[in-house]
Amino acid sequence: MALSAQDATDRVAQLVTLTERLTELIAVQAQAFEQHRPQDAAGLIDETSKLANIYRHESAKVRANPKLIAGAPLADRTRLVRATEAFDAVLARQSRALDAARTVTEGLVKAIAEEVASQRQKGAAEGYGPSGERAVKPADGRAITLNRRA
Repeated sequence: MALSAQDATDRVAQLVTLTERLTELIAVQAQAFEQHRPQDAAGLIDETSKLANIYRHESAKVRANPKLIAGAPLADRTRLVRATEAFDAVLARQSRALDAARTVTEGLVKAIAEEVASQRQKGAAEGYGPSGERAVKPADGRAITLNRRA
């Protein structure tokens, strides 16, 4: 899907609208992550993905051929620059929110894995055998996988 602009002014207007809507969506998602409510961001994923793909495609076209917007009035191009700056700022905010959520999640997974391992070690040597030595139970065959790259 792509924009169907009739001229440079129309293309800039459509790019501004696209960028502002994408900025709105990402700001809502960032806020959801900041408030520890990722489920609130889930409903926006489809629209955000579609608009992000259009934005990526259109910005690549403009980067490759700046003449596509060169004929638009300076005020309109300035508005596009401002919309893009706001978009960049909200992307940085979302990135920080996602990094924080990932760090918390990784910490929880690590804490749970360590607690399970600790409980297994406590239960490994219980009781005494016939010779008076501690009897060691065979290790539990279940495993925990911890992917440090996730």
